[in-house]
Amino acid sequence: MVWIMLATLAVVFVVGFRVMTSGPRRAIRRLSERLGITPVPVESMIDQFGKSAGNEFIRYLERPDESHLQNAAQVLLIWQVCIVDSSENNLLSWYRLLRKARLAAPITDAQIRMTLGFMRDMEPDPYELNAFQLRYNQLFLPEEGVFYLH
Repeated sequence: MVWIMLATLAVVFVVGFRVMTSGPRRAIRRLSERLGITPVPVESMIDQFGKSAGNEFIRYLERPDESHLQNAAQVLLIWQVCIVDSSENNLLSWYRLLRKARLAAPITDAQIRMTLGFMRDMEPDPYELNAFQLRYNQLFLPEEGVFYLH
């Protein structure tokens, strides 16, 4: 009889945990599947943001519209290139991922401010993020000498 009660308690705990975390897992999966990556980089970033900022990012990511997904992808890009690995290869790799997912766009000042807000516990250097913004946005400029007809 005790085994049945313990098994029931374990099942209730597991099911309750899955139900309580289904929203955040769905939000993380939405971004990771769109980018074609595992959820690990997104989860790692959220963990590094800290509890409060991480929960704010998840709530932001749970919003259903495309602009929130775009902004969340840009925050992930900034995290991956400014914090994790600032090499040119990593930048180009993430740029290709975003472009393939149709989420590549120039980084805006608002996205930099948003990223600074999520990274507030880490106290990132705003000048470093602004320098990255300029570096990344260079990928979107047309090559010199190429003229486009409208």
